[in-house]
Amino acid sequence: MDTIKVFLVDDEKEFVTTLSERIEMRNFCCDVAFSGEQALEKLEKESFDVMILDLNMPGMDGLETLEIVRLKRPEIKVIILTGHGSEKERVQAMHLGAFAYLQKPVSLDTLIDAIRCAHLDPCENP
Repeated sequence: MDTIKVFLVDDEKEFVTTLSERIEMRNFCCDVAFSGEQALEKLEKESFDVMILDLNMPGMDGLETLEIVRLKRPEIKVIILTGHGSEKERVQAMHLGAFAYLQKPVSLDTLIDAIRCAHLDPCENP
């Protein structure tokens, strides 16, 4: 089985760097971006299986980033991971095509399970 390529997008640099290291310790390939804009630039050049996306970021927020990713790269499964989300944002994210919506803090095991489920999901979200 190929290594799952995970893309972490969050403006909290220390958090995303630490999470990336922990995910790589579970034998996943991981890359990071610190803004929606930076994420979209990387997606022009690189391929990923699963994206972990924060909602509240300066500049382009997570929902706007999600919408563009779903249009340009529908094969990438997007998991929202946020510390400041609301029910309204959860509904909106799922409507835009997010695979899952998780609240920080989340256990690493829960996040890894979500990544594996997303990777195994055969559906291409519209």
